[in-house]
Amino acid sequence: METAIHRKIVEEAKFRLTQFRALCITGPRQSGKTTLSKLLFHNKPYLNFELPIVQSEFQKDPLQFFKKYAKGAIFDEVQRVPDVFRYLQEVLDNNTARGQFILTGSNNFLLQEQISQSLAGRVGYLSLLPLSYTELKENKFKVDVVDELILRGGYPEIWKENLTASTWLESYIQTYVQRDVRLLKNINDLATFSRFIYLCANAAGQILNRDELARNTGVDTKTIQSWLGLLENSYLVFLLQPWFNNSNSRLVKSPKLYFYDTGLLCHLLSIHSKTALQKYPQYGALFENWVITEIQKNRYNQGNLKPLYFYRNAIGNEVDLIMDKNEELFAIEIKSGKKIDPGVFKNLKHFQKQKVNVNGLVIYGGKEYAEINSQQFVLPWNEIDDI
Repeated sequence: METAIHRKIVEEAKFRLTQFRALCITGPRQSGKTTLSKLLFHNKPYLNFELPIVQSEFQKDPLQFFKKYAKGAIFDEVQRVPDVFRYLQEVLDNNTARGQFILTGSNNFLLQEQISQSLAGRVGYLSLLPLSYTELKENKFKVDVVDELILRGGYPEIWKENLTASTWLESYIQTYVQRDVRLLKNINDLATFSRFIYLCANAAGQILNRDELARNTGVDTKTIQSWLGLLENSYLVFLLQPWFNNSNSRLVKSPKLYFYDTGLLCHLLSIHSKTALQKYPQYGALFENWVITEIQKNRYNQGNLKPLYFYRNAIGNEVDLIMDKNEELFAIEIKSGKKIDPGVFKNLKHFQKQKVNVNGLVIYGGKEYAEINSQQFVLPWNEIDDI
């Protein structure tokens, strides 16, 4: 039997199945949700609600359908048939045993909307992102060059089958636009929507400017907002919100845009080799995107869904990432260079003056750890799993 890639989220998923009657696993397409579900429920039936035959079986006789799966099952892409949630509510109300069903979906909004209406309090949540650096290391993949990680991203199939990332990702984008977008939104002009995705790639790591995106795409700002929501809920992009306190009105209030997978981001930017990546003028933004996504993956794998932030004020003081860990606050600067300039702590010192008891951390492209003082540290990229 072929060995599956071990996922760090497994222990948290097992725990949540002891706490809730059902577990909902969301995440982008091809991130490994089905494989994880079958590992957790290896002795229960699996049904994919994207298949017309499964949809038909349910719609023909919902009561008989749930009698057949009364002892639990895996319902994959369950948001495709919203009526399932109404019947599932009755099943879970009549049987309060923990860990009966696993629900999966690649559209967070549709799942959240249905679950909040029908299954609130009965279902636990987890988000499964593509493979993290930590997972790649633990599964014995060769990952000693950060540029390779940025370029290939983390989709499991690329690594497991040793596929050419650009070819696989081209198909991924085409499938997403042609199938998911048509199903989720009534978008008639797919060419314009595709242009919007490419423009988002060029804006990665920057303060989000919806008006500029609208002008360059050729649609109105309201449409941009709707399309951004679609990308977010499909786990292609996420918005990093600004950290602020109410007493300081000079802080920037617009979010920054990032991609969940840097391999996909590189593909959209037509970066297909390490040489092209190293020559890319905004290489620092791609490295920053990779670091922030890795931290996000590590947190999600622990079931930690608390938001991350960045800091920026009106006169240009900026810290790339603000996060809490074990009740401690960390201010993190991200630098792609392989050496650390002494001035790198300038913005961290500024933030530490605003907020006492903050740990200042620089994550950089080199490989040496350094402790500057009790509240300022330098961490190499290959120790990011310590965050």
